[in-house]
Amino acid sequence: MDALSVADGAVYWIAGRPNGDVLVRWSAGRSDEVLPPGVHVASAVHEYGGGAYLAHSSEVWFVRTEDQRIWRTAAGTLVPVTPQPQQGEHRHADLQISPDGLLICVRERHHAHRVDNELVSMPADGSAQPQVIAQGWDFYSSPRIAPDGSQLAWLTWNQPLMPWDGSWLWVADLHGDGDLGPPTLIAGGPDESVTQPQWSPGGILHFLSDRTGWWNLHRHRGGHIEPVIVVDAELGPAPWEFGYATYQFLDRHRIAATVQQGFQTWLGVSRNDHRPLVRIPLPYTCIKPYLAIDRGRIAIIGATPTHTPSVALIDPTTATTQELTPSRRPTQPSTHPQPLRFPTQDGGQAHAVLYPADPPTGPTRLTSALIVRAHPGPTANIHHRPDPWVTFFTSHGFTVLDVDYRGSTGYGRAYRNALRGCWGVLDVSDCVDAVGHLATAGRIDPTRVAICGSSAGGYTALRAVATTDTFAAAAVRHAIVDPAAWRESAPKFQAHHTDLLIAPLSEPGIHHHRSVLHHVPAITAPILIIHGERDTVTPVAQARRLASALGARATLITFPDEAHGLRHPDHVNHALHAELDHYRRALRP
Repeated sequence: MDALSVADGAVYWIAGRPNGDVLVRWSAGRSDEVLPPGVHVASAVHEYGGGAYLAHSSEVWFVRTEDQRIWRTAAGTLVPVTPQPQQGEHRHADLQISPDGLLICVRERHHAHRVDNELVSMPADGSAQPQVIAQGWDFYSSPRIAPDGSQLAWLTWNQPLMPWDGSWLWVADLHGDGDLGPPTLIAGGPDESVTQPQWSPGGILHFLSDRTGWWNLHRHRGGHIEPVIVVDAELGPAPWEFGYATYQFLDRHRIAATVQQGFQTWLGVSRNDHRPLVRIPLPYTCIKPYLAIDRGRIAIIGATPTHTPSVALIDPTTATTQELTPSRRPTQPSTHPQPLRFPTQDGGQAHAVLYPADPPTGPTRLTSALIVRAHPGPTANIHHRPDPWVTFFTSHGFTVLDVDYRGSTGYGRAYRNALRGCWGVLDVSDCVDAVGHLATAGRIDPTRVAICGSSAGGYTALRAVATTDTFAAAAVRHAIVDPAAWRESAPKFQAHHTDLLIAPLSEPGIHHHRSVLHHVPAITAPILIIHGERDTVTPVAQARRLASALGARATLITFPDEAHGLRHPDHVNHALHAELDHYRRALRP
């Protein structure tokens, strides 16, 4: 479940289903799907989407998965708001509505040879065509309308920056016809990441900025920027998707915010006058990046290492919790995660979480074999919540180590930026150093270690077996294989990601050396490659090319109807057991 919001006393969220995401509403003690069967909700802007619906009063506007148009619910029927495009495809995200009934959103237009991103406005009932109100930057996000409808704030950035590298916050007058006045730059730049602009109930613009070294809360008042909540922690995640909301205004004086410190997240409340956050004692160790306010209560999606995510309403004064969805324990045994901080070979420090294997119950259990997992992103991080993948392998006798290698979020801007120019090198060495740390402590058998990862984490895993002798096997899903080739085929959002993580394409020698294909002769470990044939983020052609180059050293499994990630339970189960068999063969004592 994701994308939590509140409107007219009802709580909404998106729930994943094998055939597509559905919109759920909780009201008066019961939850129901909002839309008719077979109608799914998802935005494909930037491929990762988010911000796919807006609940306002008793109506809902949403991006329909199948056509990426905006629709609305009206008197029990579905009515299209945006027209069918004449050419290409128009995608939409981050829907907002003004007090005057004006709908504003991000639009991504796909042409034959280019993709344009812009802000558009239109009547919320779809009675007129969308009009472009901001264009010219490579990317737009987070249009936010002032409470009185008089101003609009939004974010922009250009390639090769990603939004967590540098972004610009703008404000302009919003006219009744949906057009904008001249924009004013409020904050941001190439060395400052600004995210999540929001207007307070009193009309003061707030936003997260990492100008302190962490994503902390600031506000713009009287022409000046003032700190509001400043802590050595992240108040927001890397903005991979639209619609994140990790702080909310309880009223004119109090702000609720999530605080991420390493792999744990907690909820706090602060007065809007520089007072520190007061932690609310909750059982949750992971809170997804969506907060909403329902009549003085805070709606969250919370989880613990032993209970799956649940939608809950929190009383900030008493910490009383009302769960709206049932939380359940994982179906198999789960070990308690153990955070680690370990030294790196270059004199730094990195972070990881260890999941010990469940106690052995039979002679076939492998109790000392280790699986190292490199997270995707690469600016992602470990989450302190149930992970079916981890539970599956620890229950089969494997120890799992999740590595928050440098580049990960949750540890400040400097730690995140440490991966610049070093992707495929520093992330690999951090994984190697994590194994060495455990081996020195006598906690693992260093001869029986495998590495795995998905997407960018798959690239880290492949580079690890190509450039070191630490790992006896690797398993990758939807992996990046050749960064230069991936740069040419990746969606616009990520097409220049490697320019900062590796080098500009004008330096082809570096890209050539970082390609896994360049190191194929050095790979001796067996590799399991899993890929969806409909993957638009990392096209399957790279996986096939690697498997062909490796020959008998590789096993390739593809799923014709899967994209960037496995959704169907049968496919997930198939992949898990294939990975289990792969490790059992490679890590046999």
